[in-house]
Order: sequence, then C-alpha cells, then structure tokens
Amino acid sequence: ERDSKINNREEAGHWEMDLIVGKGNCCLLVFTERKTRKELIFKIPNKKQETIKKVLDMLEDMYKENFKDIFKSITSDNGVEFLDQEGIENSHLNKGEKRTILYYAHPYSSWERGSNENANRLIRRFIPKGSNIDKYSDAEIKEIEDWINNYPRKIFGYKTANQMYNEISLNECF
Repeated sequence: ERDSKINNREEAGHWEMDLIVGKGNCCLLVFTERKTRKELIFKIPNKKQETIKKVLDMLEDMYKENFKDIFKSITSDNGVEFLDQEGIENSHLNKGEKRTILYYAHPYSSWERGSNENANRLIRRFIPKGSNIDKYSDAEIKEIEDWINNYPRKIFGYKTANQMYNEISLNECF
C-alpha cells in the first residue's frame, strides 16, 4: 500500500527496517533510507517489541521536530518484533500524534525491502551469519555503519550514501 513516490524512490525520508540476529542475545536493528541508501545500525539487547520502540523513541528525541521529515515512512517485514505498529508509529513526545507510517512487506517478499537486504549483506562481510553479536562493541558497529555509508556506489555515479543523503538533506530541507 506504499505510495508510488515511495516505491519509485522519488522522495527521501522513506526507510526500510530489519533485524540481524546472531548467536547470543544482542541483535542489530538496521535502517536503510530508500533513496540514498543511508544506513543506521543499532546494537540492541534483544528483539522485543519494546526495544524496537525504544530505539525509535531515542531517534525521535534526537531529531525532535525534524523526525517526521526524516522518517516519513518505515517498511519492515512481518516479524514479531515489528508487530507493535501503534508503538512504532505514534510519537512519544507529542501524545496522540503519529511520528511516522509503518508499512509491512508481503510475506516472503524481501524484494519489497531490497535496499535493506543488500545492506544486511554488506554488514555480513564484517559479522558473518551465526556470529555472536554480543561480542561486538558499539564502536565496532559504528565503524561498520561508517564504512557502508562511505562506500562508493555505482548506482550513484560512485558517490557514497553519505554524499547522496547530504545532497538530498540540503535540497529537501531535512
């Protein structure tokens, strides 16, 4: 049910979200901006719905009034960790207001979050499947995020996701 401008990547501010799970308790919550491929990666202690909501609350606290422009929509899979649609969508700063719109991909349709799946493959270069994510520090996760965001992309004429995001941010005022 996403709008065509989201599907066609005409506008920045639409994100894909997924969880990378390994051995141990910790997981990685991964956000990929659809137009620029900008990554946000958070090491979280578990895959509970309230933990996902806490990350979004933290992002809302960080971006305050700009949150709605930066995170216009989020598309996730139907994993149990993302089923608290109300908790994800509703603002914790402005009670009764929505902070974003959450879309769910169709079951077994990971291509509907293709940028996020590609980002997960890049993360797996550093954290192979089955690795214990508990053993990676927040600084190491930040290094991975920085590497991905500064990796030149053929699709962007070898500009990086950071360069694309900064250009878009200036032009679209978020």
